[in-house]
Amino acid sequence: MKAPRTVFYILVKKKHTIKGSSLVERRFPVKPTVYVRLRKKIEVDPEQVIRLKDICQLVADEPYRYLGNLPVHTASLKNGNYALVDAVHIMRLIKERQPELDVWHIGPTQTLIEIKTPDPMPKRLPVAIVMLILFIGSGLAIMNFHADVSMKEVHARIYYMLTGIHDKHPLLLQIPYSIGIGAGMILFFNRLFKRRFNEEPSPMELEVFLYQEAMEQYIIHDEKQKMGRTTHANPD
Repeated sequence: MKAPRTVFYILVKKKHTIKGSSLVERRFPVKPTVYVRLRKKIEVDPEQVIRLKDICQLVADEPYRYLGNLPVHTASLKNGNYALVDAVHIMRLIKERQPELDVWHIGPTQTLIEIKTPDPMPKRLPVAIVMLILFIGSGLAIMNFHADVSMKEVHARIYYMLTGIHDKHPLLLQIPYSIGIGAGMILFFNRLFKRRFNEEPSPMELEVFLYQEAMEQYIIHDEKQKMGRTTHANPD
């Protein structure tokens, strides 16, 4: 069901200088406009019907807000757990329903759809395994580094230079040094459990962000190639 057509007018006042000045009013019809801004990425459940309001922000007058409920895509795992919706497809869908609308696209040119898949195993178990591996690996890395640079002898020499006493186990230096390593890592990653010290992202968060950006760009490129091959295979 199409919404009633709405016609707007712009009132233009033009000044003429022939034989005096006068104001002439002219009315020009203006097409109703809808603004579309695609979301960069969304997550949906399998077999979910994705509607226009799910993948984009829609700004339109009241008679055309029903367009947000138009079905755009049905999530299916048959072709993988990713799908791509292009801005041209959205604009074509809107124009088919409301030909009189002037559609303006803003922002990203496509939306990446990720279809959720059920986890085959509980998340706590792999997280615990990864934490154990990282704990052992980081501990071995620190110990190997200290062995390579002869940190024990360095501490004993520094302790002798400061106190004039020979001590093979200068705990006065070794204990603060060990605490400083842990405190330095906490400050470096800007996080203590769930607490953040400031709003700046940590180096790990930046690396994860860059990785996700690169992965999404690759998936978008791959999905475009698949769409291109499908179009060439089925020209009709």
